[in-house]
Amino acid sequence: MGLFDKIRGPVFWKESSTATVQLEQLQKLLETATEELRPKIEQEIKMVQAGIHGENQILFELKNSHIPMIVLHDLFLEHEGLSAQIDYLIITRKHIFVVESKNLIGNIEINSSGDFIRTIQWGKKFQKEGLYSPITQNKRHLELIRAIRRDEKSNFVARALFDRSFDETYRSIVVLANPKTYLNARFARKEIKQQVIRADQLSEYIRKTDAEDSSGVISEQVMMELAQFFLDRHKENPRDYTERFQCILKQPEAEEENGEKAKQEEQIRCPRCGAPMVKRTAKKGENAGQEFYGCSRFPQCRGIINIV
Repeated sequence: MGLFDKIRGPVFWKESSTATVQLEQLQKLLETATEELRPKIEQEIKMVQAGIHGENQILFELKNSHIPMIVLHDLFLEHEGLSAQIDYLIITRKHIFVVESKNLIGNIEINSSGDFIRTIQWGKKFQKEGLYSPITQNKRHLELIRAIRRDEKSNFVARALFDRSFDETYRSIVVLANPKTYLNARFARKEIKQQVIRADQLSEYIRKTDAEDSSGVISEQVMMELAQFFLDRHKENPRDYTERFQCILKQPEAEEENGEKAKQEEQIRCPRCGAPMVKRTAKKGENAGQEFYGCSRFPQCRGIINIV
């Protein structure tokens, strides 16, 4: 560390999170939700609150790490139709760590194939279920970052050098933020096992990874340029977190409206003979294309009702 360096500990260039926006949207929707929908929204709120708690656990660890680094929290990046929501991007003097935070309930096992299996206890019963691999999820985040950074390189040589050093410079970390979660990774492959840690191990993991790298350190200026690069490309996530609940709310209304419409049509009777009327569309004449109700006994009965 240089004599005149300003970054002597963790510096947060972005600390806000869309999770708080998501929580606010759900809580507002809960106020007008039906009794049938309320439990589903309440369950979603609990999951969001758990996620926020997990991210706060990581924030606490980073703020008390005393490691010179720049932290960007909750980045939303887009590139060529693809997007990535990155929980933490941490820039140190040796590496750029891409952190995926998971506040999982239950015990987690990683088998020899790299599958994540969760066991949850319900009373005396145990339920096992497979989880989408956060390793795979973070790998996709890294590939998007690679594509964004690579496109900034001006020539073939610069891109080749970047590609050669990318896997060493950019490191994936999956952090299990729930302190009650037990992790069993004894059968996992080494490269998988090395990427999954608990929140209280994060600072030591970063410190140890940097110490084991014998390559030269990057300057404070480069650290800030990198942080600014990603901050400039961050976008506000346009997602409406209540959309799927709104669809459920609108569905009964639509069904009721369609049912009422069908009922009205069933009740329409021919003014001449009393038979049911059928909606038709005029094909000829000056009224071509217009809809009307015609007697179902046509051509025996030519009773009609024009639709205004």
